[in-house]
Amino acid sequence: MKDKLGIYYYPVLENKNLRMYVRLGSDDVEFRMWDSNDKSLWEEHGWVPWTAIQQAAELYKKEGRKGAPPIHLYDIEIAIRLLKDEFRETES
Repeated sequence: MKDKLGIYYYPVLENKNLRMYVRLGSDDVEFRMWDSNDKSLWEEHGWVPWTAIQQAAELYKKEGRKGAPPIHLYDIEIAIRLLKDEFRETES
């Protein structure tokens, strides 16, 4: 899906208030979250490269935090597919 902020998907399917935007950065796929219930989220958190998300998930595990790291919100396969589809559309 796409709107004025960019290309996005719903990281939690039952929550349409939360969107994950994706773009191709200079070296990596980048993610940025938007929440209609928390407009400051977009402003406070910039674009995050996939490699940084993976590193944060590893650190989360190493620190022994309870529960799984929230990496499930950042779906690299969906992001790549959306970006490929967008590229094909602009090529046409």
